[in-house]
Amino acid sequence: MTAALEQGVLLARCTTIGTGGPAAAFAQPSTLAELEEVLHRAAAEGSDVVVVGLGSNVLAADAGVDGVVVRLRGELAAASAEGTTLVAGGGATNALCLHRARAAGLGGLEFACAIPGTAGGGVRMNAGAYGSDWAVILERALVCSAEGSGWLTPVELGLSYRHSSLAPGQVVARVEYRLHPKLPAQVKTEVAELIAQRKVTQPTTKRTFGSVWKNPPGEIGAGRMLELCRLKGYRVGGAVVSPMHANFIENAGDATTADCLAVMTESRRRVREQFGVELEHEVVLLGEIALGA
Repeated sequence: MTAALEQGVLLARCTTIGTGGPAAAFAQPSTLAELEEVLHRAAAEGSDVVVVGLGSNVLAADAGVDGVVVRLRGELAAASAEGTTLVAGGGATNALCLHRARAAGLGGLEFACAIPGTAGGGVRMNAGAYGSDWAVILERALVCSAEGSGWLTPVELGLSYRHSSLAPGQVVARVEYRLHPKLPAQVKTEVAELIAQRKVTQPTTKRTFGSVWKNPPGEIGAGRMLELCRLKGYRVGGAVVSPMHANFIENAGDATTADCLAVMTESRRRVREQFGVELEHEVVLLGEIALGA
């Protein structure tokens, strides 16, 4: 079966920040065969491939994205436990994976409750929170490209702080998490505590794309640097630095990607000027867009 390609799907509907223009092509493969077919077709046509997942860590160009935008569905977004291993499709949400793990009496994935993304997105950026990350729990990942598919270990994936060596066009189709036995009640309690902590410190009820900047080396995190630069509440158009946590940008109403980029550019400039640090953005930029100097 062939995955259909849609034209003109607005990425503002597919991203948590709610900005972004149309995708030249949009595919939602639900099987490994469909995904491989999409990748082969894109390669034959010379089109770039990007994966949006839940759209929680991406900022898409207002003019749109020229290429094939992929969102995994069906079996590529499912998850199930096999012993102490949790097998998940690359498009499986972290919430679903955590639910399946808890039901199977497995622990180790609790930290992911703070990350509104997918299994594949977690691999691509080695997502993490509360002292853990994907490199700690990942056994291996099935990575697909136009050249073929194969399983890679965390070492082969080059996982480091908010980074992997995955290249554009490589898509995480499946992951295997190495977890450990834990009472479901304990998992539930720990997750509830982490979620409560997150609600107090992060703008969970606002439209954002998650953390804007990676934490630089040293004792002062990006959020604290931005706060010391008095950036909380700084606004351009509909994009505003969160008054709750300065490492988040909120869509306060009709924000555009250009607004977000302007806020990011000014934020980086102030941190560079005050701390001599060049912040590196954690959010993935899609399309022909870049930060200003």
